Amino acid sequence: MSKALFLESMRALLGAAYESFAASLEEPAFRGITANTLKCSAAKLTDLLPYSLEPTPFSQNGFYLPPAAEHLGRHPLHHAGAFYVQEPSAMSAAAVLAVHPGEKVLDLCAAPGGKTAALAAALNGTGLLWSNEYVKQRAFTLLSNCERMGVRNAVISNADPHLLAARLPGYFDKVLVDAPCSGEGMLRREKAEYEQWNEKNITICAARQKAILESAAALLRAGGEMVYSTCTFNKTENEDVITWFLQNYPDFELVTIQEHFGSEGFDMPQARRIFPKDGGEGHFIAKLKKGGVSHNVKLNNFTLKPAPPAFENFYKEQFGSPPYGMPCEIAGKTYLIPEGTPDLKGLPILRAGVLAGEMKGKIFFPAHALYAAASAKDCTNRLNLSLADTRTARFLHGEEIDVGDSAVNKGFCALSVENIPLGFGKVSGGKLKNHYPKGLRNLS
Repeated sequence: MSKALFLESMRALLGAAYESFAASLEEPAFRGITANTLKCSAAKLTDLLPYSLEPTPFSQNGFYLPPAAEHLGRHPLHHAGAFYVQEPSAMSAAAVLAVHPGEKVLDLCAAPGGKTAALAAALNGTGLLWSNEYVKQRAFTLLSNCERMGVRNAVISNADPHLLAARLPGYFDKVLVDAPCSGEGMLRREKAEYEQWNEKNITICAARQKAILESAAALLRAGGEMVYSTCTFNKTENEDVITWFLQNYPDFELVTIQEHFGSEGFDMPQARRIFPKDGGEGHFIAKLKKGGVSHNVKLNNFTLKPAPPAFENFYKEQFGSPPYGMPCEIAGKTYLIPEGTPDLKGLPILRAGVLAGEMKGKIFFPAHALYAAASAKDCTNRLNLSLADTRTARFLHGEEIDVGDSAVNKGFCALSVENIPLGFGKVSGGKLKNHYPKGLRNLS
């Protein structure tokens, strides 16, 4: 019955376009990937993957996946963070936000991390990216994906948006609100969810979305821009939420989205909608600008406990350059904190910057995240493997591998695949002892 009610709601929404929409629901769902340009160019990715990848209209780094592309989570390039598996129309929101290097950017509802990865790539290691997820388990998934994608300059939090708004008012240049929604755009992919569809849930979602937007408005600086998006079709969670927001926040104005994918919003030509006919499962995107004159918001920075001297020596030896970020010690572990990070005391933070490692006796022992965030060209002691090399699969299985005739030194050694950082091990006696985290390994 729920599916019939959903279809009736779509008939009322779409009118003459309903029949083609209903027919599209019986077709296979779109799948896609986004190249992570922090680690791998889109051109290199298309050369390395054994599939014919067609570009999507939603992102310059996004591609459609063919049906033959299976088990991508086990692929070495996925382990290396060279790409993120993402529904194609979901790529649109980060693209519309149009982030520039050096900006302070907030992804307010960030899990599982596809949009955060795109924002991080646009910042290219500069500025500050704050990625927040209210649901704690999803926040840990977000953290794991940020590590895999090699994001250096992010703060990952598990906060109520109202708490962030109270602590960081007017702090961000750009804010992305990919709001929790009824997910009508995912029904073609998750057909069992039809039975969960109901109008009451839509009303609940809209109320939640309005509350999140109130916090987002406070977090954005004057003159800053915000993108609101959902993966649902109904007007209640889309145009109606934006209309309510503009009525209650007259210092904001709608910005006409310049990208020409999809179609205009209903009675809101500045916004964009994506339906299956447009090449994606479903999305709504609206862009808003906050009026007023921008002022620099200065917040207290971290009071840092210095990292142990052994870390500085280790980093210089392994990467041949001064550490990026601010090396510090927190609860016995060393981190590289993004420059300019505000005081985080009292906030539910899962991670700030990159976990570098910890002291074990008098020896600094590195963390996997330090190598995942490295640039291959900076690694002074590195073993590079090809995708065809059987040692690549063995490393991801957790095995010790032969160094062969590679010119690597004893001790800690970075490992890359096709010159994309993957992890590290420790070389001794012509063997590389595996330090790839057990929870990430391909075990079958």
